[in-house]
Amino acid sequence: MSELAFEVTMKLPYDQALERVIEALKVEGFGVLTRIDVHDAFKEKLNLEFRQYSILGACNPPLAHKALSNRPDAGLMLPCNVIVEAVEGGNTLVRIVDPKAMMQAASFEDDPILAEVGGEAEVRLRRVAVSLAS
Repeated sequence: MSELAFEVTMKLPYDQALERVIEALKVEGFGVLTRIDVHDAFKEKLNLEFRQYSILGACNPPLAHKALSNRPDAGLMLPCNVIVEAVEGGNTLVRIVDPKAMMQAASFEDDPILAEVGGEAEVRLRRVAVSLAS
């Protein structure tokens, strides 16, 4: 696990893992606002082959509303990025940003409302990681 993310290796092919990640996020109240398919973008823009790799922008609307109502610059931390990447052996690596680490990096942890939002998002996203690992 890196300092900025929770990491889970799933013993599933990329497409199945991606579907499972999106469903696990939904269970915790996160929708996927954006999806960047890096492999497709690199093929289209650079004519390069790249492994299956997607960046999902996950958002929990009540938490985002609370953060942005308190501090508009909290939008710099939104949405919560989730990386889904094909790795050797037919497995998939998932990296889920740690919202508390991002709040600390932005020096937002001293704001009690943002600390609360970051803490709640961290708990929910950690549960996503645990569910994907099982």
